[in-house]
Amino acid sequence: MIGFIGIALIFALVFGGYVAGGGDMGVIIHALPFEFTMIGGAAAGAFILSNDMASVKKTLKDVGKVFKGPKWKPDDYRDLLCLLFALIRQARQNAVALEEHIENPEESSIFTQYEKILKDHEAVELICDTLRSASMNYDDPHQVEEVLEKRMEANLHHALHSSHALQQVADGLPALGIVAAVLGIIKTMGSIDQPPEILGGMIGSALVGTFMGVFLAYGLVGPFSAKVQSVIEEDAHFYQLIREVLVANLHNHATNICIEVGRQNTPSHIRPSFSEVEEALKEVKQGAA
Repeated sequence: MIGFIGIALIFALVFGGYVAGGGDMGVIIHALPFEFTMIGGAAAGAFILSNDMASVKKTLKDVGKVFKGPKWKPDDYRDLLCLLFALIRQARQNAVALEEHIENPEESSIFTQYEKILKDHEAVELICDTLRSASMNYDDPHQVEEVLEKRMEANLHHALHSSHALQQVADGLPALGIVAAVLGIIKTMGSIDQPPEILGGMIGSALVGTFMGVFLAYGLVGPFSAKVQSVIEEDAHFYQLIREVLVANLHNHATNICIEVGRQNTPSHIRPSFSEVEEALKEVKQGAA
């Protein structure tokens, strides 16, 4: 919702201020289809040229994050803590029984209680791979933490590609606007014998190209890129919580302490409260009883 509000403010205040200052929208409206075809077409072509098809599809999909916001909500962090609590508890009570949960999470009685998490391939793999490593005596906490850190850095770098691709388009739009404006000036110079009022309209139309390039770059595409990056980085905290809890488990801390370590390392605006987590963990214990 806030994304739509931001876009509405941009258009209302930019064009509203222009009209309030005595500007003629007719000049912009007349030139807009032609200028936008040149600028937008060149930007789209450059975007496709500089990315493979998988990246193009991912970027177009990630644009939706501007309006949807982060995938993981505060309730999901609480559910993740409950899932990790149940798995760690199972590992310490019966390590052999844990294997059926981490080898086939789709049919696990623990994982299936948290469908949204189960549908996230990376989160499930991160949990299962780390618990599997621990069961193979690959239990040096510092080594595991380093491996997890490198894995999450690689995943974040890949996820941020769409934001970088959008930013590259934003960086090129002002120059493409100048290209469209120069073409307009060339057209105007070819009609230099026309009366001043006609030449003025043609020059005004040409300058719409410069305006469109700068406006799209700094008013839309650039902010889209920044928002996509912000959402992706916030969602990355979900996977960092998994790392914190499972590394704490390898340090042989009490199960409740492992969960609290994860809770404390969650950003405050999405961190479930201590009492909320306690209530949720009581339900997990009761369900396992």
